[in-house]
Amino acid sequence: MFASISSGIRQYLLITANYWAFTLTDGALRMLVVLHFHALGYSPLDIAFLFLFYEVFGVVTNLVGGWLGARLGLNKTMNIGLILQVGALIMLAAPAAWLTVPWVMAAQALSGIAKDLNKMSAKSAIKLLVPEDAQGKLYQWVALLTGSKNTLKGVGFFLGGVLLTLFGFTSSVLMMAAGLFIVWIMSILNLKESLGKTKTKPKFKDVFSKSQAVNVLSAARLFLFAARDVWFVVAIPVFFADTLGWDHWTVGGFMACWVIGYGVIQSLAPYVTGKRSGVLPDGRVAVFWLFPLLMIPAGMAAVLNAGMDMPFSSDWLEVCLIGGLMMFGAFFAVNSSLHSYLIVSYAKEDGVSLDVGFYYMANAMGRLVGTILSGGVYQLYGLEACLWISSLFLFLAWLISFKLPQTT
Repeated sequence: MFASISSGIRQYLLITANYWAFTLTDGALRMLVVLHFHALGYSPLDIAFLFLFYEVFGVVTNLVGGWLGARLGLNKTMNIGLILQVGALIMLAAPAAWLTVPWVMAAQALSGIAKDLNKMSAKSAIKLLVPEDAQGKLYQWVALLTGSKNTLKGVGFFLGGVLLTLFGFTSSVLMMAAGLFIVWIMSILNLKESLGKTKTKPKFKDVFSKSQAVNVLSAARLFLFAARDVWFVVAIPVFFADTLGWDHWTVGGFMACWVIGYGVIQSLAPYVTGKRSGVLPDGRVAVFWLFPLLMIPAGMAAVLNAGMDMPFSSDWLEVCLIGGLMMFGAFFAVNSSLHSYLIVSYAKEDGVSLDVGFYYMANAMGRLVGTILSGGVYQLYGLEACLWISSLFLFLAWLISFKLPQTT
């Protein structure tokens, strides 16, 4: 049955399955690291620094990875990403005495390289598998790939909490390494070798985009993801564990539900933003959907501030906070899906990985800024300050988005 499917669809399914498997381990690993090292007594800022190299090397990888994908082919960069993740997981399975901050940071650096090679390869490949005149189908495929990835990342968060509770840290990472190694073997055997290679070998200076549309979208993406991670990476999981007294299962379960819902909405974003009526998104649509998003963290911060000064019950504050996070996830999902379509649409077909890599370099830079602020600001000033900074970053993304091309 699989052999009867067209070559393009078959490659899309293989790339998606590869991306799914990687994302499952990446989500589980993030939750394992946050919860395990928090339980060991690491401060929020210490935990943020464990992810420092993950994000730093993500920035470098996206910049260089697009160039490598254009020269070597996207199948090779995707498979390199898989085997590097296996190596990172094995590093974290080392004896407890080895798990010093530098060792864990090095393992996270390897994981950051792996994740962004895999993501850049998958997103770039979609552009090459969809005909140039089928932009509606391109939007739908990108949304499906991105949304399903985030749904599985949410499942990974839950999986991380469950694995940590049932098997402990070391056994959990070894099981994930074994599963991903099998996926790597299957990927090597089935992905096309020529996918994504440019007709001419690009020079390294070509990693910097010459497209104004790509550059503007990249700047907006930086602030968009910094706005999410300033509360998402460290502040919220630690707040739930410390202030609300949630256990590992509950923290992992909530984060999983948040990301799963976020992924489902991403997959449906083409229908929310006008595809049903034949309208494809442009800069005007991106501006429209950013505005309600920037209001949500500001509202949550105001509720938290009011809760400190007024006799509201802790249960009421908890409900307001969780409701705000759910609203944020829904609007963020639509914005993220819009951006993911726009970058693939803007990227030139010959050397698509160069533009996509540059864009996701900005994405990784935003995550880096958000991650460091998430630990530092939360430790010094609390969750409310993280939410105000999130709203500020979204306001900047909104202003930048006015420079995106508008077709009407």
